[in-house]
Amino acid sequence: MESLVMCIGNRDGGDDAVGPYIADKLREEGINVLDCGIAPENYTSVVKKHNPQNMIIVDAVDMDLQPGEMRIVPKEKIGVMHISTHGIPISVLINYLEQYVKNILFIGIQPKSMSGKLTDIVQRNANYLIDLIIDKQLNQIKILK
Repeated sequence: MESLVMCIGNRDGGDDAVGPYIADKLREEGINVLDCGIAPENYTSVVKKHNPQNMIIVDAVDMDLQPGEMRIVPKEKIGVMHISTHGIPISVLINYLEQYVKNILFIGIQPKSMSGKLTDIVQRNANYLIDLIIDKQLNQIKILK
């Protein structure tokens, strides 16, 4: 398998649902995607089985940006950020998966609210990210400084 998208998030957690939302839409487009919910560590064996060359990980991330803004988060920035409410730190997950995946790209989307339903601004930008993934235009996303 060339590429796999790993989407992380809580469907009942406001903008933390952005990962599952993106997973649903990508699946409709025939993209290889995992909806990992809040336990991405439970999907490492699936990643190993598929042995993708490239993997995109998508999650809601507090980056002190405007709600809905997205960034490619460099590996060195991941360990120092509050990423999510998931079982293990994303940095640990990525370090483990790097044994099996050649290229891993982590994309964070700034949440507005972590309760209620997905906010309109985050959903709009999620739809834009879906288009970028489908069109293989991820270079259009800014890198978190």
